Amino acid sequence: MVYSLLNDNVGSAGKSFFPYVFTLFTFILISNVIGLVPYSFTVTSHLIVTFTLALMTFIGINIICIKEHGIHMLSLFLPSGSSIFLALLLIPIEIVSYFFRPISLSVRLFANMMAGHTLLKVIIGFAWVMMLAGGGLLIAHTIPLLILVVLMFLELGVACIQAYVFSILVCIYLNDAIHLH
Repeated sequence: MVYSLLNDNVGSAGKSFFPYVFTLFTFILISNVIGLVPYSFTVTSHLIVTFTLALMTFIGINIICIKEHGIHMLSLFLPSGSSIFLALLLIPIEIVSYFFRPISLSVRLFANMMAGHTLLKVIIGFAWVMMLAGGGLLIAHTIPLLILVVLMFLELGVACIQAYVFSILVCIYLNDAIHLH
């Protein structure tokens, strides 16, 4: 799947980057899924981890782009066919959006993992308090537990999708670096 993802987005030039993208995908997927195990820790629910992954990727992609194109790398910031007046507006916008790539890549993964795991912990805590209260709430605490089972499957899907999204965005950024526009 990762190989076809890389091949579809980058083409034959991306085959040499398969080990990196596959390792990145596998690390994120395993880290996300491990967080669903009770009493475990999700490293991707911490911004420093996701930002490190994104920054490491961003720096590597820039090195590849500079190695492939040299000074012509700067053409990433000016769409072809732009007038000089439009270029004065587009270049700052393109530069800002380019340097925000690692931030958006990391925050997307962090926020999705943190939100889902926080929701699960809140529902577990709610069910636990209901169970300890006793009486009718002791029987009613099964409702949040059933909701929790459904949410666990949804979180498993989100864990897989987030690994996929991170990898596909890396492939798209790699395509920009290799083929410029």
